[in-house]
Amino acid sequence: DVQLQASGGGLVQAGGSLRLSCAASGFTSDNYDIGWFRQAPGKERKGVSCINFNDGNKYDDASVKGRFAISRDKVKNIVYLQMNSLKPEDTAVYYCAAGPPGTWGPHCYGPAYKYWGQGTQVTVSS
Repeated sequence: DVQLQASGGGLVQAGGSLRLSCAASGFTSDNYDIGWFRQAPGKERKGVSCINFNDGNKYDDASVKGRFAISRDKVKNIVYLQMNSLKPEDTAVYYCAAGPPGTWGPHCYGPAYKYWGQGTQVTVSS
């Protein structure tokens, strides 16, 4: 069975950094997309950064470009989300998810992702 384990959330001051990890297991190949999504209280879940695990191509939402960086370790089967210059509006529960590769490269369209890990809370204080 496919399993995703997210970790690394916490409380940080504005301007600080955190690194989230998503440990993936149960895949029969490495040609899939893994994405980080977040959901703030009262808001819809939104894709943040997504990557194709095989070739490393990435997609970042405009709200995090230049601040967040997604990467993957093919040996450890872990996808990371390095979050820098954090803002209070980044506060949310962050989820990692996996799904089939996008036709034209990685994407962050949530309904296309089949497998979801548990969330990890990120809180940015002002």
